Amino acid sequence: MIHDAIVIGAGHNGLVAACYLARAGMKVCVVEKNDWIGGAAVSRELYPGFTYSNCSYVSSLFRPEIMRDLELPKHGLQILPYEGGAVFQQGGGYLGMFRDHDANRREFARHSRRDAEAYDIYARDILRFCRFIRPMLMRTPPDPSSLRPRDLSELLWLGKQMGALSERMRARMVQFWTMSIADFLDEYFESPVIKGYLAVSAIIGTALGPMSPGSAYVLLHHYMGDVDGNVGAWGFARGGMGAITRALTDSLKAAGGEVRTGQGVERIDVTGGRASGVVLANGDVLRARRVISNMDVKRTFLRHVDEAVLPGEFVRRVKTFKIRGSSGKLNIALDSAPVFPALPEGAPNVRGDLHFTDSIERMERGYDDWKAGRFSRDPFQDVMIPTMIDPTMVPPGKHFMSCFVQYAPPKIEGRDWTDADRDAFRDTCLNQIETYSPGFKDRVLHVEVRTPRELEAEVGLTEGNIFQGELTFDQLLFNRPVPGYAQYRSPIRDLWMCGSSTHPGGGVMGAPGRNAAAEVLREAGMKRGMRDAYAVL
Repeated sequence: MIHDAIVIGAGHNGLVAACYLARAGMKVCVVEKNDWIGGAAVSRELYPGFTYSNCSYVSSLFRPEIMRDLELPKHGLQILPYEGGAVFQQGGGYLGMFRDHDANRREFARHSRRDAEAYDIYARDILRFCRFIRPMLMRTPPDPSSLRPRDLSELLWLGKQMGALSERMRARMVQFWTMSIADFLDEYFESPVIKGYLAVSAIIGTALGPMSPGSAYVLLHHYMGDVDGNVGAWGFARGGMGAITRALTDSLKAAGGEVRTGQGVERIDVTGGRASGVVLANGDVLRARRVISNMDVKRTFLRHVDEAVLPGEFVRRVKTFKIRGSSGKLNIALDSAPVFPALPEGAPNVRGDLHFTDSIERMERGYDDWKAGRFSRDPFQDVMIPTMIDPTMVPPGKHFMSCFVQYAPPKIEGRDWTDADRDAFRDTCLNQIETYSPGFKDRVLHVEVRTPRELEAEVGLTEGNIFQGELTFDQLLFNRPVPGYAQYRSPIRDLWMCGSSTHPGGGVMGAPGRNAAAEVLREAGMKRGMRDAYAVL
């Protein structure tokens, strides 16, 4: 059998691409090395009765257009918005965050009246940046070196978007893309804890510190999502993040596509200068008219393609593509709900993100450890208890806690992680939580620990980088992943890329997969039936 398309990897972008192609009438097969689907958006029972979102853990960036096109709510997907968050201060106080803008403003005033006034200006500017960027997420970036009409038209469109901004906003936008989040927040706020909370989105999953130039854009990347039309809002997928990829799988099967699990790809077969299929780890060969890789760009071309068939300059650029890991993860089964004495009884903040790093300076010291090749001794943790909102994930009265941790290097002082390193990393994180929630460790039933070692081995994320490549300005738009190959194509005919190494980047967004499918269908030159399906793109 010859498939119209083989997609490598059943992560969310691979499934999104497969869904669109199948709905256009193509015979599509997704091959996945693991025995489960989902990639980094997965729900697994690793302790009896407890469902873990054991990699990605919150939803916001997933594009609503994709949810509608692929009818994901029909296939059971529901996003539950969370209700705020809190930063716990070392002196025993806290900063609360809420879903309501005015409630946040009042809370800011409790720490700084000046910052409460500045919050409206800050929120306005961030929203303007989002409105400029969001239309680009679902568009193929132009090649600025090309004279093709389509690229020239897209460059003209970008120019019009920029021209529609005021002179001040144009200058501010360019400045924002290149500055540090610390410098950016200094222009609005004075309170260390407020700046510490707002800087969080600029360091999540990023091998940068809050004082590193370029970190401000990473914040904007995280702000571009929405839940139920509320821009910048975040929520939990009911049943865990695997609910997203389960819904995508059901949508794919409904359109006639198939997913094969436990079938890892050893090599992408290239015949006569074009991709003709894949060779599986067990030696089986699957033939296809095109191959679409959801793996990151390094994994695709440095591990699964013969370097001899690739241009030398392309290989050099792939090798220098920045994809440094910086994160770890703890997934914890709890016998009962933890108590945080700093919060008022019944405060809604526990139903959102909880942080223990109360200043930018503490974050930067954690980054200093990463630069020295150590995991942070005083880590930043993004702590969530989704079962406060979604009790379906655990037995009655129990809870699941997700802890996303910065910073964890891909190697410890130049060597591979050991089990002893992993255990020390776990203990450091648990001890920090215990400081702010006395008795917490007594509630712990089970802990899954994922360092960059586990993220690479199990999920296929090179160095454990959750974005399949850093989101710095030099690796965005027509530079992602490699100049000249930012339109989901590769130097090999009929070999495509659809993962987060491509525009617009990482997070559970789906846009790379959808955009890649659009390019495949455009090039395929489909007849009437597929043109009808293409109209939804």
